[in-house]
Amino acid sequence: MSTATLQAPLRAFKITPVPAAARATSVSTLQTQCSSCHLRDLCLPCGMNAPEVERLDSLMFTRRRVAAGQTLYREGEKFQYIYAVRSGTFKSSLTLADGREQVSGFHMAGELMGLDGVAQGKHASSAIALEDTEICAIPYSHLNELAMQNSNMQHVVSRMMSREIVREHSLMMLLGSMNAEERLAAFLLNLSQRLKTRGYSASEFHLRMSRAEIGSYLGMKLETVSRTFSAFQQQGVLEVDKRHIRVLDLDRLARAVEMRVH
Repeated sequence: MSTATLQAPLRAFKITPVPAAARATSVSTLQTQCSSCHLRDLCLPCGMNAPEVERLDSLMFTRRRVAAGQTLYREGEKFQYIYAVRSGTFKSSLTLADGREQVSGFHMAGELMGLDGVAQGKHASSAIALEDTEICAIPYSHLNELAMQNSNMQHVVSRMMSREIVREHSLMMLLGSMNAEERLAAFLLNLSQRLKTRGYSASEFHLRMSRAEIGSYLGMKLETVSRTFSAFQQQGVLEVDKRHIRVLDLDRLARAVEMRVH
C-alpha cells in the first residue's frame, strides 16, 4: 500500500450533534485513540500506515454506550456517521411492507456499521443493540475529506464499501442455494471464525441473538431453526443449552458448507 505523506493541511474537526435516534445513549469524548485501540487490526485503521492513523486520531471521534434493546440509528434517518463497534453485538434490520422485521446482519467488536446510508444519504436499515454495547461514531464527511487528501485513504474507504458488498453476496448465497442444515452450519461457522479472530473460543460461545432473529436472517421459520439445532445435537455436531453453543465437530460443520460452495 502507498506510504505517501498527506500534503494538504489538516484542519480541526468538530463532532456534529448526536442524531435523535441515539440521544438515549450516553456520550463521551473518545479517550482511546485508533492508534492505541486493541481492535485497530480489525477496524477502520486496518491497512493504514502510522501517519494515516495519526490523522485518523485527530478527528476526535465520540464514544457512545448503547444499552441492550436501544436503537443506534433508524431506517430512513439522515446518514452522518459510520459506527465502529467497540464491544457487544448489534443486529441490523429492515421493515418489510407488512410491518415485519427482516434481520439483515449481526455486527460485533471491530466491525463497521452504517455504510448502508452512503448511497442515498439516509440509512436503509436500523441498528439495535442485542446487549450492552459501546461504539465509536466516525463522521463520514470528515473521513471523506481525509480520503481526498491521500490515495491510500481512498483505498481504505473503498475497501469498507467492498466489505458491505461481500456481506450482501454471502447472505444471497445462504438464502438462495442452501437447505436448512447448510444455512445454520454456515451461520455458526461464520460466527465461530469471527470470534476466533477476536481471541475468543471458536468452539464454545453464547449466542446474543434469539432463534427468531437467526431465522429472520437465514430465511427460516422459528420452528425450522429449533428443529435444525436439535438435529445437529442428535448428530453429535453440537451441544446446545438454550443460547449456549458448544461445537463438538467443527470439521463436519465446515465440510457441509464447503461441499455446497464448491
